[in-house]
Amino acid sequence: MSIVINIKTLNMLKYYAILSAFSAAATTILAKIGIKGVNGNLATAIRTAVILFIARSIVLASGEISQIKTLSKNNLIFLSLSGIATGLSWIFYFKALETGDVSKVAPIDKLSVAIAMGLAFLNPQRADENQTKCIEAHLGALFSTFLAKAHLLLTTDLSLNMCNI
Repeated sequence: MSIVINIKTLNMLKYYAILSAFSAAATTILAKIGIKGVNGNLATAIRTAVILFIARSIVLASGEISQIKTLSKNNLIFLSLSGIATGLSWIFYFKALETGDVSKVAPIDKLSVAIAMGLAFLNPQRADENQTKCIEAHLGALFSTFLAKAHLLLTTDLSLNMCNI
């Protein structure tokens, strides 16, 4: 089975991924500043309320609410499980920010990329694809991620500590 991605979709994917990275970076800094003197669970609840308002507004304004009728049982199960995982991730992230510096929390949190790539092997739909190439790509990405994390940990620790974040 081959995957075909057109150039326009690939370009948009890159823009969205870059915007996501900048948003995640801003989230980390803003969260650390906002959590001072606030319990991590309360901070998570406030952030979740804001996100819920924005997400609902986008869905309602775009008219996508009508698509809710087309969701399958499988969609609902896995989106719900994803929501649970997201909620746990946010709670643990805020607890980590509550107790530690951004320069130490952010690089460890970004290990989620490497973990997600490892968990991708559990997808049975991809089991019959060329596993050797897939394994090589994942191992290479994991290795480069760990190298980048080590470098990032050293450089961000110095720069963020200088900013008292």
